[in-house]
Amino acid sequence: MPYTIALAGKGGTGKTTMAGLLIKYLVKKNRTPILAVDADCNSNLNEVLGLEIKDTLGNAREEMKKGVVPGGMTKDIFMEMKLEEAMVEAPGYDLIVMGQPEGAGCYCAANTLLAGFMDRLADNYPFIVMDNEAGMEHISRLTTKNVDILLLITDPSRRGLQAAIRIDDLARRLNIGVGKSYVVINQAKEAPSEKALEMIHGGGLELAGTVPDDRTIYDFDFNGQPTIEMPDDSVSVQASFEIFDKIVA
Repeated sequence: MPYTIALAGKGGTGKTTMAGLLIKYLVKKNRTPILAVDADCNSNLNEVLGLEIKDTLGNAREEMKKGVVPGGMTKDIFMEMKLEEAMVEAPGYDLIVMGQPEGAGCYCAANTLLAGFMDRLADNYPFIVMDNEAGMEHISRLTTKNVDILLLITDPSRRGLQAAIRIDDLARRLNIGVGKSYVVINQAKEAPSEKALEMIHGGGLELAGTVPDDRTIYDFDFNGQPTIEMPDDSVSVQASFEIFDKIVA
């Protein structure tokens, strides 16, 4: 079974950048191959990784719903073909993008097919890194389930911390199968306050560490450079790697 790490939190906290740094870390540590899953409807993990996507699972699902399945081809074979077309290969990892939300209508059959293929893919990877959309919708829809680590990314704000705590609480109440939850305070300009630590511990969570605000991230992002290529001596890379050293089995 793969070791699965899912990232969640409110919007703007740097989840996708952290997902990219986690993939960078695993590749550097030779913990490969990795299956990177972009489960955010506003897909941009590929930009962090410097990859171009040609298709998404959401597009494949829409095509199947519209009956765009070639004659003589079963839905299973069609979805398998589209899944392979949507996979982007890179050194040490593969990326699959889930794509847009389902929209109106029943997608039960398509979702069942996709879940089956994802389960089959998982056996080929010792690690899965899943970047989720902001908020709690992915939890309530059970997009995120059966994960070894739920990495809750927050900025230093109270709202960010509250969102992290609520996401973990919902995951526990829905019993989706979370092994361990950690909070990471990203974009930190100072050490966490006593009040912040009280909120984290009061929510039954553990602080894995903090990642300082890093101008390098903003420069790479603004210039369209993949943040996975940030130098190892960047303060955010060093801080993230220290956190990953603690939590990755």
